Amino acid sequence: MQCALFDARRCHSCQWIEQPTGDQLCAKMTDLRTLLADLPVAEWCAPVSGPEQGFRNKAKMVVSGSVEKPLLGMLHRDGTPEDLTDCPLYPASFQAVFAVLKPFIARAGLTPYNVARKRGELKYLLLTESQHTGGMMLRFVLRSQAKLEQLRAALPWLQAQLPQLHVISVNIQPVHMAIMEGETEIFLTEQQALAENFNGVPLWIRPQSFFQTNPVVASALYATAREWVRALPVRHMWDLFCGVGGFGLHCATPEMTLTGIEIAPEAIACAKQSAAELGLTDLHFQALDSTQFAPAQADAPQLVLVNPPRRGIGQALCDYLSRMAPPYIVYSSCNAQTMAKDLQALAGYRIERVQLFDMFPHTAHYEVLTLLVKCSTV
Repeated sequence: MQCALFDARRCHSCQWIEQPTGDQLCAKMTDLRTLLADLPVAEWCAPVSGPEQGFRNKAKMVVSGSVEKPLLGMLHRDGTPEDLTDCPLYPASFQAVFAVLKPFIARAGLTPYNVARKRGELKYLLLTESQHTGGMMLRFVLRSQAKLEQLRAALPWLQAQLPQLHVISVNIQPVHMAIMEGETEIFLTEQQALAENFNGVPLWIRPQSFFQTNPVVASALYATAREWVRALPVRHMWDLFCGVGGFGLHCATPEMTLTGIEIAPEAIACAKQSAAELGLTDLHFQALDSTQFAPAQADAPQLVLVNPPRRGIGQALCDYLSRMAPPYIVYSSCNAQTMAKDLQALAGYRIERVQLFDMFPHTAHYEVLTLLVKCSTV
């Protein structure tokens, strides 16, 4: 992939961009095999990759510059801004939105936040696109509500220019720290969730709920999990760290009982909405801490699916699963290092199958799906 920003040494986020994508994939597979070298793997599945550019469904843009000439992108470590609206990781549909947002910032009088001076209002623009409908969600991250009414007054012009903006909201982040968003979300549209669909499964994206940024590879990841789980004699499963329910909703059948646990209430609201649309009544999604929910249960289901953040599932949950010994565990990881550590701590399991998903081209990061089988299970 060619990137003028990288060539001009203005952005180094894609550190592997000069390597052919095939070489990138080989390097990631080598890394994964090294991490799992002490854990015998019965089957290594072929890695899954997607487009090398234009694949992101989300942009997180720091707003800098002036109200008349805003820059959308990032700040270097020395505080100098960099406009990233031409980043080739974004689809062409994003560039059209960015082009309208720049004059809108001036029209609405949203002064970009100046980190050095601790002045200004507009900190970030967060844009998400649905691959299913082409609709978008736009979030303005402001320091306070001081400019909220000005924003509301200017909004009809923006909506006329960009009818694809189905969800628009304001997030209030008052702290002078590099924190993306605050707790307060104010909706400026009646619609509050963006409709998405992977593999025939309706999914919903709300502000402050995690959603994968590479929909092509994410679709393949969910479809693979469904294939693996439905081949097992499973009628009861947990989906821990479930997010908006992508894994559980793909794997569930009308005959299955599923409990999905996620600490973020916004994500649980999405999962419940999807389950209702699918007509699945024996799915139970709860806004709880997965690491606290599981050890408090007296019994474990036949299958536990975990999709933890980068820190992994941790020793306490590993100990619980080892003790309760569900016949099957499916582990989805965005950090193979912590996954390998967790797998070492899971006593009495063998690795039946491993597959790498190249969710983050041009970087060293990747996702992994692993099927663990209790050693006594035939």
